[in-house]
Amino acid sequence: MIKRCGWCGTDELYIQYHDNEWGREVKDDGKMFEFLVLESAQAGLSWITILKRRENYRKAFADFDVCKVASFTNEDVENLMQNSGIIRNRNKIISTITNACHFIEIQKEFGSFCNYLKSFLPDNKLIINHWRTLEELPATTSISDGISKDMKKRGFKFFGSTICYAHLQAVGYVNDHLIDCAFRSL
Repeated sequence: MIKRCGWCGTDELYIQYHDNEWGREVKDDGKMFEFLVLESAQAGLSWITILKRRENYRKAFADFDVCKVASFTNEDVENLMQNSGIIRNRNKIISTITNACHFIEIQKEFGSFCNYLKSFLPDNKLIINHWRTLEELPATTSISDGISKDMKKRGFKFFGSTICYAHLQAVGYVNDHLIDCAFRSL
């Protein structure tokens, strides 16, 4: 039997996400923006709620093209508010558009959003934790506190420290696969 981190349970979508994406380093800003959109949408909800709507988000937000999303208009917001395939929270939709603008600003300043995030990591290196149980995993760290504080200062919304830490885990900048998980070192 393959050992996995227990949080993914038996849901096939969760298992596929855990096995193929979670904790794997993202080096592409397009994928990074996708996770930023999804993690921000997840604020106050369960991850599976958003994961089940991922393809709807992809269609609704221009295949996660940050430049296209940054140019969305009020008319686009109204259309998205009618889209039952996504979470129809006006504040989250508007923040996705403004976050896209801030994302582009960071890309210009740091060369890429990936570079920006790594600048907060010790020696710009990925963090590999050695947790034995799910109970050991933190919800936030001083690093996620620092990133979310800086992003808030830059104007980002729906990206507090807890969402930031989940984002770091998702994009592999923090590897929180349990030590006995078969997918830890992939």
